[in-house]
Formats: sequence, structure tokens, C-alpha cells
Amino acid sequence: MATDLPYAADAQVSLSYDELEVLRIQYQKELAQSHVTVQTKFNYAWGLVKSPVREHQVEGVRLLQDIYRTEPSRRRECLYYIALGYYKMGNFADAKAFNDLLLEKEPANLQGQSLGSLIEQGVTREGYVGMALAGGAVALGSILVAGLIRRAARK
Repeated sequence: MATDLPYAADAQVSLSYDELEVLRIQYQKELAQSHVTVQTKFNYAWGLVKSPVREHQVEGVRLLQDIYRTEPSRRRECLYYIALGYYKMGNFADAKAFNDLLLEKEPANLQGQSLGSLIEQGVTREGYVGMALAGGAVALGSILVAGLIRRAARK
């Protein structure tokens, strides 16, 4: 899933295990002290979204949505990374919805524009796969019907 879009590099680049672990430890430490700063929560969520592990991406999006709801000053960057998380999970409808919100607020945002292109490519690719599966199902159905007709004609 390589891209020529430099502003959407976040879609392919993950943190190392050690880098993500540093963010997790800081988050857990603050959580144990009952006060997680917005920056720590954002950093951890950002690292999780960039991860290739789906469960990490889901947790990252959840944390970012929480920040989005509670911290109006962080909404712009949350929109981008929520959209990115959904894109990486293959949820193109939600990715597009959040990215469109970002572009509505900032039409010239190059990260959002690049991510929008990746989302559209994903939707197109998903559409082709869907068409191929539907075509295969129709072909299989035709073969089964033809077999039933032949079997009925023999009797």
C-alpha cells in the first residue's frame, strides 16, 4: 500500500514497538495517578492509530474521539488522525466522513487532501473487490442452476 502522497505518509509509517511502548508507559503512569494530560493521551492515541495492529487502531480512534469531544482546541488534529485510523481499518465511509469534516474547516489542508485521495482509492479498490465477489457469486449460481436443469432433464 505504498503512496506517492507525502502528506499521507502517516498511512504507511508505524512507530517501532519501543517507541509505542514509551507512549504506553507514560499513558499508563498518568492513568494510575488519575490525571492523564491531553498531550499524553493524544500522543498515545496517535501512536496507536499509526500501528499496523487493528486493535491498536481501534483503541487509538476511541481515545482520539474522546479528545475530540472534550478538547475543542485539539479537534483539527483529532479529525485527521480519526480519519486516518478508520482508513487503516478499512472503514472508508467513516474515514471519509471525518476527513470531509476536516476539509470543510480547512479546505487547503494538504494532509486531509492526501488522505482524501487514499480514501477514494480504497473505496474504488473495495468496489472492485465487491464487484468481483458478486460476479463470482452469479457465476457460481449459474453453474448450480445449469447443473440442476441438466439433472432434471435426465430424469
